[in-house]
Amino acid sequence: MDSEKTDKRIRKLRYTDGSLMCFNTSFRPLAYLGFLLVFLSAPLWGRVDEIDDASDIIEVPSIPQNSSAFPVPINPPSQDYVLWYRNYDSPAIHALVSLALEKTPEYGEFRILRSGELSQGRALRELARNSNRMVDIANVATSVERETFLTSIPIPVDGGLLGFRVCVVTPESLPLFADILSLEDLRDRGVRIGQGTHWPDTLVLKENHIPVITHSRYEILFGMLRNHRFDCFARGVSEVVNDLAVENDSELVIEPNLVLAYPMPSYLFVGPDDHLTAHRLQLGMERAIRDGSFGVFLQRYYGAAVEALNLDKRTVIDLENPFLTDESANVGRQTLNNLRRRLELLNR
Repeated sequence: MDSEKTDKRIRKLRYTDGSLMCFNTSFRPLAYLGFLLVFLSAPLWGRVDEIDDASDIIEVPSIPQNSSAFPVPINPPSQDYVLWYRNYDSPAIHALVSLALEKTPEYGEFRILRSGELSQGRALRELARNSNRMVDIANVATSVERETFLTSIPIPVDGGLLGFRVCVVTPESLPLFADILSLEDLRDRGVRIGQGTHWPDTLVLKENHIPVITHSRYEILFGMLRNHRFDCFARGVSEVVNDLAVENDSELVIEPNLVLAYPMPSYLFVGPDDHLTAHRLQLGMERAIRDGSFGVFLQRYYGAAVEALNLDKRTVIDLENPFLTDESANVGRQTLNNLRRRLELLNR
């Protein structure tokens, strides 16, 4: 990373009084990712017996509670945090935000409130404004643009699994996907993929010359799929099982043979000047990593879903994602490489 990028990142992660936020000093995303992958792979590969503590894998900084470098409110009032409604309704993300806030009691009691039903693009615009409280926290896929105008907590909430996408389809569309073994096959079949208008995935798919049909509202996309406006609603491995449980529609199924793979870390984001919330979330997640509760979270919300999708039996189609910062791209590539290696071992 060149000095200009480094200086920009450091400025972005400072408090308004100039003191540096903790997570820019010693947080190591790639080391953290190794810890994540060990836990996420446990149901599939059963190789976690040598890991006793998350702190064996990731170096988590010791946070001096009374240091002026990391200011903590004195007798803080109870705080309401408005979580984007899609995240509020997601059992995993709601649980993660609660976990991070519970691990930081010195910041005061809290309540998590559900935002209005805003599209992803609108939610991020409101988050960036800082002037109103329509949204305080949102979990979305990262991109260079988002890391520029918002403050990210650079810990992939699901270990990078958002970048592993399976197709939700209608049963009558299944023959279209038979015998697809490569990106070229996918293009030759003319498979149309549905995505959100403002999702970074839309740009990734278009960059890889895949036809994309979009809508600004996530809920509408399921109806468009039922009406055959597109062939595949590509959903992350970490979210698709919950998606279909909520939809509760027997006419929507998961295509069993393919997984699209591209670097796409998913972070928590707050407003550009909401340093106190950013610090609290990051500190809470780091504490959860150290005491093992983050590993329990991963196993509970993602382990079973990963196993149920039979990833080791699927054809992996790699896509390029040029829309990430260098740091996030490294995290995403490491995730892909680890998953590929484990799948290859299973298929021997």
